[in-house]
Amino acid sequence: MISYNTKDWFTFIFKFHKADTFRTLFPVMIAIGFYAGIIGYLEVEYWKLADTSYVKNITIMHGMLGFVISLLLVFRTNTAYDRWWEGRKLWGSLVNNSRNLAIKLSIILQDEADRKYFRKIIPSYASILHKHLKNEEVSKELFDDLQLIPHHNHKPNQVAKMLFHKINDLYNSKKITGDQLIILNLEIQSFTDICGACERIKNTPIPYSYSVFIKKFIFFYVMTLPFGYAFSLGYYVAPVVVFIFYVLASLELIAEEIEDPFGNDENDLPTKKISENIKKNIEELL
Repeated sequence: MISYNTKDWFTFIFKFHKADTFRTLFPVMIAIGFYAGIIGYLEVEYWKLADTSYVKNITIMHGMLGFVISLLLVFRTNTAYDRWWEGRKLWGSLVNNSRNLAIKLSIILQDEADRKYFRKIIPSYASILHKHLKNEEVSKELFDDLQLIPHHNHKPNQVAKMLFHKINDLYNSKKITGDQLIILNLEIQSFTDICGACERIKNTPIPYSYSVFIKKFIFFYVMTLPFGYAFSLGYYVAPVVVFIFYVLASLELIAEEIEDPFGNDENDLPTKKISENIKKNIEELL
């Protein structure tokens, strides 16, 4: 995720970064500019439709459809941001629950070997969940260190199982009481709940028909703009149409990028950094 100063306006205006939609849309914007210029020339100079009443009425259609498309894009961006923000809240919960588990264990455990085990295994859950959500392979070093089972695809479940197995061993060996077992079990259970919620966000995209409809709507809306405004704007219709396309298409691109907050895009959640912070916190507490 990009870190920035929210109050630095002029830097935002004149800076183009990797995630900027302008770079992505630039080739299409050039093509649409040529298209709008050609339509403007044909309509004004060749077909001479400037005084035709039915052409002027096209702008009424664009006015009505512009209101509809704005509502659709507002809903689209809000839905995508809700998914992004829910993902951030889930990883915030993972940070807090990891700290709470470490704090409780730091008081309960007296054996240094047990402390060392949890100092390694608790941060590993966040690190493996980060890779799991990005569909990345667990590094061989971490794989061997945790002694994970090779043929199991769901690595976070393996780590959660190892956590609970160790807690249960501590109870059987009388190192923790039954009440302490219940308290610690709630924290470990929350790890799996967070993992499941993150998987729900990742594996449930915006419905296909809805996403396709918005793209088609934007395309046909922009493609018909030169016909309605060429006679009033002349050749200036080209930059105007390009700008309108840039605004509408950028909103759709931004929504596409943030609706899956666990990818590798510039604006996705910094899950690797969060997992590293969890590791630092756990090492300090244990």
